[in-house]
Amino acid sequence: MNRLNGIFAFALFDAEQQRFLIARDPIGVIPLYWGHDGDGRILVASEMKALVGVCEDVAAFPPGHLYDSATGELRRYYDKPWREHSATVGTRVSPQELRAAFEQAVHRQMMTDVPYGVLLSGGLDSSLVAACAAKFARDRVEDDDRSEAWWPHLHSFAIGLEGSPDLAAAQLAADSLGTEHHGFVYTFAEGLDALPEVIRHIETYDVTTIRASTPMFLLARRIKAMGVKMVLSGEGADEMFGGYLYFHKAPSARAFHEETVAKLDALHSYDCLRANKSMMAWGVEARVPFLDLEFLDTAMSMDATHKMAGGGRIEKAVIREAFEGALPEQILWRQKEQFSDGVGYGWIDGLKDHAEAVVTDVELASAAQLFPHNTPETKEAYLYRRIFAQHFPGEACAATVPGGKSIACSTPAALEWDPEFAAMADPSGRAVQGVHEQALAR
Repeated sequence: MNRLNGIFAFALFDAEQQRFLIARDPIGVIPLYWGHDGDGRILVASEMKALVGVCEDVAAFPPGHLYDSATGELRRYYDKPWREHSATVGTRVSPQELRAAFEQAVHRQMMTDVPYGVLLSGGLDSSLVAACAAKFARDRVEDDDRSEAWWPHLHSFAIGLEGSPDLAAAQLAADSLGTEHHGFVYTFAEGLDALPEVIRHIETYDVTTIRASTPMFLLARRIKAMGVKMVLSGEGADEMFGGYLYFHKAPSARAFHEETVAKLDALHSYDCLRANKSMMAWGVEARVPFLDLEFLDTAMSMDATHKMAGGGRIEKAVIREAFEGALPEQILWRQKEQFSDGVGYGWIDGLKDHAEAVVTDVELASAAQLFPHNTPETKEAYLYRRIFAQHFPGEACAATVPGGKSIACSTPAALEWDPEFAAMADPSGRAVQGVHEQALAR
């Protein structure tokens, strides 16, 4: 299993031995669920909805694990030394090494025989992916760059409300890189109308994930209509380099590193789930070069001391420095925005206002009676949970979604970094007081 550098989920059956194996890629980019039917048989599916009503114990199959029916054992096959902070202390990776490793990761992910493009929000991560893809787009990766590519013009895609920060930044990045850019505008009404279908497809009630999945779902529909079947996306960079704004509060390199590992472990429930399911709802495959396993080893083996932000140092400075000159300065040094913020602040504010109008105070006050597991704390969370329960009833389905109060989906350990975190129920990046507001003021 450790010879595979890719994204996958499979069930492999040996008819002669009557033996089967079930496995999922190390990070969990590809979704996989399993459970038992009334006769005790194991069922697996790429979508939870296929098992609802059939398996009472439906659950997410854990990333980086393998189940062998011959032994009845579920075991972790993916386990790296860099998971322990002590294994990374003193390890340096030069800017040149880091850049070369990421360029090769993007190059590997570009192997395809279908029309493809890049998601370009105008943020750092997607722009770096686009910059590397543009470097290799003219040649065919499949024959070691010996002939011209079938689709030599790189197409990039962005979406946002009218006047959104992402649309403006994406156009700037696209102009710099020379991509065939497509910036799509959606309305709040379109997003609101899509919410029930989005939740049915992405199979979660997590607030941050739903906020970001909706514009991505609407973007995927437009991409599919253009005949593009694969896109490169920027998920994973924030987790390995500590790109979320609350990382400014990390008290030590050890705490910083341990949080990045925890974030990677949780990616299959958040950003990877969003990218895969939002795109695959329309038959578009999303690939994530930052989570290429060879690059992951390079980035995560680095001493976290070199990744830390704060004290005047911007988040993800180490990867920004590695790509100096590859992007306009306004893009390379752009402050972190949650995707759901970047598509337009009116999106999140509108969702809150809508939830306020359709969820009563009485309903929220009695939420624990209806939803004892992961009880929603805001009207917006209650609205999403109510829609989720219509499609995925029962405690087992609810338990597939991680719970707990979070700020930008931080872990319980990170909530101890600042006393203010514990009081924040809104997971928007804007809620990290003293970080985003100060950056906007600058």
